[in-house]
Amino acid sequence: MNTYNVVKALHIISIVAWMAGLLYLPRLFVYHAQASPDSEARATFATMERRLLKAIMLPAMLASWGFGLWLATLGAAWAQGWLHAKLALVLVLSGLHGFFAKEARRLAEAGEPRATRFYRIINEVPALILVAIVFLVVLKPF
Repeated sequence: MNTYNVVKALHIISIVAWMAGLLYLPRLFVYHAQASPDSEARATFATMERRLLKAIMLPAMLASWGFGLWLATLGAAWAQGWLHAKLALVLVLSGLHGFFAKEARRLAEAGEPRATRFYRIINEVPALILVAIVFLVVLKPF
């Protein structure tokens, strides 16, 4: 069995899990914001958000980083420009992950939710970054 291909498969699996969370969590924020204050629904959404972040998204993000760095080392890709661009975009995704975690904590502490429009718009950002990353990895334009 080829180590590079096994690590690549694990990297892809972890990315899928992380992206699923990055795409679903803002949708939970929309529902959270729409629920009436002090309702049982808000408490339920806060629990769902916390569990998604801690049980799925954080481990998947760490695995994505770990397997990705391992892949770059195995493939000797450190000098390639497309990898630098990809890493920059993954840093943006990681920052977005941190923002989502902060937002979930704020909402769980009965913070005033942002407008649902904000959550709907920010929900598109991870998808756009994912598209850019996939094109960089597949096309390796520089």
